[in-house]
Amino acid sequence: MRIKRLVIPILAVACFSCGNDPLPKPKAMLRLDYEVPKYSKVDVRLPFTFEKNELAEKIKNIKLDGINNSTGVNINYPNMKGTIYLTYKKVNDSNLTTLLRDAQTLTQKHTIKADEIESVLYENPKESVYGMFYEVGGNAASQSQFYVTDSTKHFLTGSLYFYAKPNYDSILPAATYLKNDIKHIMETIEWKE
Repeated sequence: MRIKRLVIPILAVACFSCGNDPLPKPKAMLRLDYEVPKYSKVDVRLPFTFEKNELAEKIKNIKLDGINNSTGVNINYPNMKGTIYLTYKKVNDSNLTTLLRDAQTLTQKHTIKADEIESVLYENPKESVYGMFYEVGGNAASQSQFYVTDSTKHFLTGSLYFYAKPNYDSILPAATYLKNDIKHIMETIEWKE
């Protein structure tokens, strides 16, 4: 009887003590889900219109002094700590090549921190909108950029910047969401003149 009393607790301890050693849980990442975008047409008192996501809270027209008489629009996304900057310049007989070179150079400056830069040609002959979209991968300051022009009167650049440290893994959900917004802006540009 005494052996039974010893065997039962020993077997119970043996059965429940077998198993995996406890491991600390890995750090979890916050899952960021954003609303399905709803777009509406915006007139920003410049020679073009576009559609913006209604999630963007502020649109601010700005005058960029000292930058070839440029004007711009800032589209803020406070919840994502990001801003899409649009810069408009008039094209004249001699500046189109310079404007194109400057837009491409701005993107290439990110190669220091970027893992890759993917470019996609954009053409909308119906609205006379032609340009290039750039997706910048890695810890670069700007994740998405574009330029569009009609080659005769209008030139517009757009870039996405976060006002947070560019840690690619952390900003990836917001960067992907806003990349789609910046593409939508580019694809809905209509010149007024």
